[in-house]
Amino acid sequence: MARVLVVGAGLTGGVCAALLRGAPLGPIAVWDKARGAGGRMSTSRSPRDAACTADLGAQYITLERERAGPRLSFYEELLSHGILKPLTAPIEGMVVKEGSCNYVAPQGISSVVKYYLKQSGADVFYEQHVTHISLRDGKWEVSRKMGPPEQFDIVILTMPVPQILQLQGDIVNKSPEIGPSVVVHTTVTFGSEHLDSDPAEVQQLILSHLEKIVPSLPKPASIKCQKWRYSQVTKAVPSCLGQMILHTQPLLICGGDGFTSSNFDGCIDSALSLAEAVKSHL
Repeated sequence: MARVLVVGAGLTGGVCAALLRGAPLGPIAVWDKARGAGGRMSTSRSPRDAACTADLGAQYITLERERAGPRLSFYEELLSHGILKPLTAPIEGMVVKEGSCNYVAPQGISSVVKYYLKQSGADVFYEQHVTHISLRDGKWEVSRKMGPPEQFDIVILTMPVPQILQLQGDIVNKSPEIGPSVVVHTTVTFGSEHLDSDPAEVQQLILSHLEKIVPSLPKPASIKCQKWRYSQVTKAVPSCLGQMILHTQPLLICGGDGFTSSNFDGCIDSALSLAEAVKSHL
């Protein structure tokens, strides 16, 4: 039975692993370099109280029913299990398209990814930073910063495309004491201009601007300044249909929103395409 590795515990990786459950495969492992699941759908918890959370990436998910197609069942499943609920609070500046619905995750946006990882039955390991992928005796030998290399029959890469290109080897390069959390997103332009700036200096710029906008905001109990180097896909890899096969025997395939579009639907489309390609390869 083929041993499978999914690199990336974000939405695409989680859904892909869940879709592969039941296929005639061996054990499925999921590795991620972060300390927890979610990728750009991560949820941060206060060091003082885990009940105080903040979604650092995606804040909500938008369903456009007329364009949903087979993805509609994913929304319905998440709603039926209480993972998602309708967004009812007004958001200043939000443009709601006719026929669309917005949803939030009461337990944090990372709960969406955690749901699929649990459904997959895969062995999930965090703080596994993959650095090299090399061919060894008809299998993929995957090396990481910490720990010995391991061999797999099939490797699925779902991290951002720039991180895939950095790989070396035989591939192409709520609490009574603490109040609610506040997440401040900058513009893409601001993020690009300060991408390599000192995080402390960037944090102070953001806080100074926030104080001008909301002067009555209480002093925070804790602050986390999160930089998303690969936050959005501005130009998807062309003509990939949600995935790209880098090697056929043994199979090495990559996917993610860099091969579709940078949103929930794009990740679902890529996961469906990845799972179909893996199954057809068996």
